[in-house]
Amino acid sequence: MTTTQSWRDHLHLRKYTTYDIAFMQTLYASIREPELAMTNFNTQERHEFISQQFMAQYIHYTKHYCTDKFFIVEIAGQPVGRIFVDHWDNEIRIVDIALMPEHRGQGLGTHLFQQVLDDGKRLSLPVSVHVERNNPARFLYERLGFKLKTERDDVYLLMEWRPNTLL
Repeated sequence: MTTTQSWRDHLHLRKYTTYDIAFMQTLYASIREPELAMTNFNTQERHEFISQQFMAQYIHYTKHYCTDKFFIVEIAGQPVGRIFVDHWDNEIRIVDIALMPEHRGQGLGTHLFQQVLDDGKRLSLPVSVHVERNNPARFLYERLGFKLKTERDDVYLLMEWRPNTLL
């Protein structure tokens, strides 16, 4: 399935379960691999590092965010990514979005973001997301209308999209 129409016809979001942890760790590793390729870690050290970092992230997400809208993205019944969203009184926060490498660059991420932005419009709430300063996804966020809101530190930026009703 390589065409946009193919994934659209078979796209499904389902609430994550603890059975998805192995997939989510594999997904996390795919995101961190380019960074780890620049280290001197051997295979075992990479695996241990990924396991430790993934678990720290997972614990943080489940402790500090409502997990009601933490979804696994599936195409034709196969997991291909995740989108974790939390709704607050004054905004919608995209906690995390990630796709397996073979599913990036096909419009799927844009489609998932658009669904969240549609919720923001419907609820008249801004949508925010943190992004690493050098993450190429930042260009997607800017293309979708996200603007820099704050710089948390040297690594992360908080970006915000606002529906026309809040401009």
